[in-house]
Amino acid sequence: MTSATLYVSVPAASFRVAQARELFETYPVPPPATVFGMLLSLVGEANRLRHAGAELGLAMLSEPSRSVVLRKVWRIKSPKNDPGVKDNCRPDFQELLSDIRLAVWVRSGPNEAQPALADRVVAALASPASIQRFGGLSLGESTHLVDELRGWRHGDAERGRVLVNDPEGDLALPVWPDHVGSRGTRWAQFRLAEGDLALAPPPAAWTRIDPPPVPAAAPPRARGRRRASQPP
Repeated sequence: MTSATLYVSVPAASFRVAQARELFETYPVPPPATVFGMLLSLVGEANRLRHAGAELGLAMLSEPSRSVVLRKVWRIKSPKNDPGVKDNCRPDFQELLSDIRLAVWVRSGPNEAQPALADRVVAALASPASIQRFGGLSLGESTHLVDELRGWRHGDAERGRVLVNDPEGDLALPVWPDHVGSRGTRWAQFRLAEGDLALAPPPAAWTRIDPPPVPAAAPPRARGRRRASQPP
């Protein structure tokens, strides 16, 4: 089983709370789905299903500062107007986290396609020129660019706040998002717990990145003639 430990730093990012509307609040930690997307971008993989089953973990190394910015959001409200013009845009407030530093663990899953995502991450770090990819490397939105991503070095951090699976945890985070609607999003409960980063991640720190199971098809209804009602 291949595994890798990464150090990631991002100057500013926002991980939008799914229920946020007028104020785009942010989670205090990037969801596993967001970290998975960043790793796919790193290795140049456009099909996320290829690495369904990969296992990830993360720990916060910093205490990011929160701020609120006012931004213009494009939307399609009126087909008569161009995108971003008149009622096809509106102002929105967005929370930002500044000075995000993470430890990210990735390992190959038992049912993952080969070469596994962890193998591809290791290859990308060893030979960046061998990777074919496009665009900037972001953690979430395209404007939330990664400043540094590299292999873990001794002395990077001794302790951190590890994201652990906990059915009673206070963080409900997406593990597999539905980009068309929310119906197909898979969620899990987590909490942040202080941990020693010199040790191996605890079992509860690992999250398998899988889509939700496909519901079984309902049995077909029996088709027959409806009996005519009899007069009393």
